[in-house]
Amino acid sequence: MALLRKRSGRGGSIIRHEGCNLCHQTARGQPWRLLKLPLHILDRQQHPRLTCTAYAIGLKKGPRTPLLFNQVLLFLLIVTLCGILYKKVHKETVLRNESDDDSEPPEEMEEEIPVVICAAAGRMGATMAAINSIYSNTDANILFYVVGLRNTLSRIRKWIEHSKLREINFKIVEFNPIVLKGKIRPDSSRPELLQPLNFVRFYLPLLIHQHEKVIYLDDDVIVQGDIQELYDTTLALGHAAAFSGDCDLPSAQDMNRFVGLQNTYMGYLDYRKKTIKDLGISPSTCSFNPGVIVANMTEWKHQRITKQLEKWMQKNVEENLYSSSLGGGVATSPMLIVFHGKYSAINPLWHIRHLGWNPDTRYSEHFLQEAKLLHWNGRHKPWDFPSVHNDLWESWFVPDPAGIFKLNHHNS
Repeated sequence: MALLRKRSGRGGSIIRHEGCNLCHQTARGQPWRLLKLPLHILDRQQHPRLTCTAYAIGLKKGPRTPLLFNQVLLFLLIVTLCGILYKKVHKETVLRNESDDDSEPPEEMEEEIPVVICAAAGRMGATMAAINSIYSNTDANILFYVVGLRNTLSRIRKWIEHSKLREINFKIVEFNPIVLKGKIRPDSSRPELLQPLNFVRFYLPLLIHQHEKVIYLDDDVIVQGDIQELYDTTLALGHAAAFSGDCDLPSAQDMNRFVGLQNTYMGYLDYRKKTIKDLGISPSTCSFNPGVIVANMTEWKHQRITKQLEKWMQKNVEENLYSSSLGGGVATSPMLIVFHGKYSAINPLWHIRHLGWNPDTRYSEHFLQEAKLLHWNGRHKPWDFPSVHNDLWESWFVPDPAGIFKLNHHNS
């Protein structure tokens, strides 16, 4: 390419090609106006010394512009263009790499199953046995929410961390009984059921925040199946919870009649009271047991279930609405009212209950082997005497590291 040379004149300057008079001659015949001559289209035979394809540019009466200044501007322009080009190419490379990474199928996150269970001071061994049975019979990712009163929290942690349960995933949650003030009648026929932790199931959304679906279990249960199956229980649209009805299994019906248990609303609500009659619920309606619950937290909050339950607790304080034989102002009666006709069903094998009602009444061994969950609801607990099927419970017992909780074995 021919070299460029600046030539100065009055009122401006031109840039001409070294060895080529075309630019100079053309500019000399014009009043110093801007020239843009596409030299590459000129006849090279007429201008044999023209060997480049650059533009000849003349400046119209402009100020003197030093060549060095133009070169600096040109250099900066080139650097800027190179920088922009580099950033663009680099960004596309990064995005392409990220896209390639995203194209790889990510590992599926294992779903976490929250299980809420209470740990009362006098029966903490029951809680640990239940946790042990759940954890040992599943490969699912279980998160245990162990709920206790303030004076028991350190003991709960010590029991878990200094025993075979140290591998479980758990959170310890404090329940403040102040929320129950003015909501419980003191004259229940079974005062042990008035313990604050018995009402934890009313307040699940206040204790558990980041889960859509939650399992609640009473502490006097043993799980023999995979808890994943219970968690997979389908809740119908608009249902905040699933329970196991008291009329589900023929074997359960036979046992109910044998030990004189009620399995209808009549056994929990006092139908002599106008408030109960006005509900329009037949006294022969089958009841359900809230010792095993699969709950939808979104629906629970949307329907304000906790507020409804508190309302019926307060009404019982004022009007004594619940039967003293079973209800006695405890957790079951308010739930029967609030969830009447609005709950889904749990597989009956996932709640075989009444094992604690009569120490002289037993289920068949074959039936117990098929059961997924056993519940010793009633007065006769498997860690105490007398009780039935306590061998099934004791196989999951985790000894107390502090030596406080002991099994009551009676010579029999």
